[in-house]
Amino acid sequence: MVANQNIASLLQVQASLQPEVVAIADPRYAPMTFAELADAVCQTTAVLRQLGLQSGQAALVFQPMSVELYVLLLALFRLGIVAMFVDPSAGRSHLEQCCILYPPDALIASAKAHLLRLRSPILQKIPVKIAIGDLPVLGARRWSLARQTRLAQQTRLAQQTRLAQQTRLSFTTAPDLAVSSQTPALLTFTSGSTGSPKAALRTHGFLLAQHRSLCQSLHLTPGEINLATLPIFVLANLASGVTTLIPNVDLRFPGKVNAAKVMAQIQTHQPQSTAASPAFLSRLADYCESQDLLLSSFQKIFSGGAPVFPPLLERLQRLAPQAKVSAVYGSTEAEPIAHISCDAVLSADVAAMSNGAGLLVGVPVPDIQLRILPDRWGEALAPFTMAEFNFSCLPAGAPGEIVVSGDHVLSGYLHDRGNAETKFQVAGQIWHRTGDAGYLDSQGRLWLLGRCNARTTDEKGTLYPFAVEVAASFVANIRRTAFVGYAGRRILVVELAKGDRHFHHAHLEGLKQSLVRPIQEYRILSVIPIDKRHNAKVDYLTLSKTLKINK
Repeated sequence: MVANQNIASLLQVQASLQPEVVAIADPRYAPMTFAELADAVCQTTAVLRQLGLQSGQAALVFQPMSVELYVLLLALFRLGIVAMFVDPSAGRSHLEQCCILYPPDALIASAKAHLLRLRSPILQKIPVKIAIGDLPVLGARRWSLARQTRLAQQTRLAQQTRLAQQTRLSFTTAPDLAVSSQTPALLTFTSGSTGSPKAALRTHGFLLAQHRSLCQSLHLTPGEINLATLPIFVLANLASGVTTLIPNVDLRFPGKVNAAKVMAQIQTHQPQSTAASPAFLSRLADYCESQDLLLSSFQKIFSGGAPVFPPLLERLQRLAPQAKVSAVYGSTEAEPIAHISCDAVLSADVAAMSNGAGLLVGVPVPDIQLRILPDRWGEALAPFTMAEFNFSCLPAGAPGEIVVSGDHVLSGYLHDRGNAETKFQVAGQIWHRTGDAGYLDSQGRLWLLGRCNARTTDEKGTLYPFAVEVAASFVANIRRTAFVGYAGRRILVVELAKGDRHFHHAHLEGLKQSLVRPIQEYRILSVIPIDKRHNAKVDYLTLSKTLKINK
């Protein structure tokens, strides 16, 4: 256990153990070693302190995944400042609601993101404004990592003035702020069932526990190169001595990335591992198959952030036969929950998934407790005694609501907003309701059935979406499917593979034969609506509205 619970202290450990190893390879910069990264974080800490920021405050950060992002993030952690992140694609109203819920003391953003201030009185009221980069921004102080790095190099080489010597001394001797495991560190926002934002506040202790679990689940090895597209995994890389290779593409839209540019980076840097969303890896697989290329450098491929269906794992395994290809299941509130490798999925498992058993996601990770309760999603759960809880938990094979508890499981939301519907207690211990339906098999492996609120209940019984969608994923020439109950009918919506303009009779027959569940209607859409963040999860609410318009 680290004596100082500040998550940033793990970077200092790696800077001492392997100072010359590259920490982050960002295509816009020269590779930055762990020693250089630690030095940049120290310098940025001093800058933030000089601007008046201090422990207990919060900074709203708008910056894409980059070396600047992690220098800033670790500097904020060092100072005991809460780093706030809001998805700008959620709209101005959502952003302003988040700022009202947890008012930030600083806005740290790119010049482009500062344009949001022009349209938001709430953002204009934030006391400290910092613009990232060399472009001047009205009303904001500039922070440029490139300029800061050049000055640091000049200082190290020349030590030209006493001021430079004093500044250099303050950078290298300022320690991480000693914090407790309960000190807030990271704040992100999700939308609740009412559409109002819920604030997920992670403490330093939570991030340390998450790092330990990710390190074990992802088999992080110091010195290896990891192609990273999921921001939280980069923190685990830095804390474990793993080199992070940042893709030279716009990661805001993983389903539309330029796979040719990514492949060029892979061929240049030869990463041994990657952790990426299924949409990103699907684009990469499409490109490799079209160009007859293999992912020969990878020894480990992890996909997560959204459901990972078996056909994608199989494609990746063919493209990287030497690699261990795995799917990771988790959520904002608990990451990771379970994982499974492609070689652990048996032919009997594939047959079961093809016949409506749902999606196999593997054995829960050791650091988490997982149980299945009767699906009462939408109702608050009263506290349980241990005996009551054990009696309520469902046996193997029985589908219900997935609930989890552990050190890296979020214990609550800010101001208790969202706690009533997602948290409950068992003998004083807090448990989280994932909102996912599933079951445990006789081997203790978890099978997902989809979102609880996406279930269909009619005279034929209850049917969850993954019982249909996973089975349909095995059918050729179909890009994506979505099962919904609409107007009293069970409907399977189909999106065809790119370039297949006509849904041939053979496709429909193949789909019907693959499904053991009765479907009353099939509809074809040019595009099934998906989430904006991962470009992989079906947006059932928008889909229902689309069906209503097109009925």
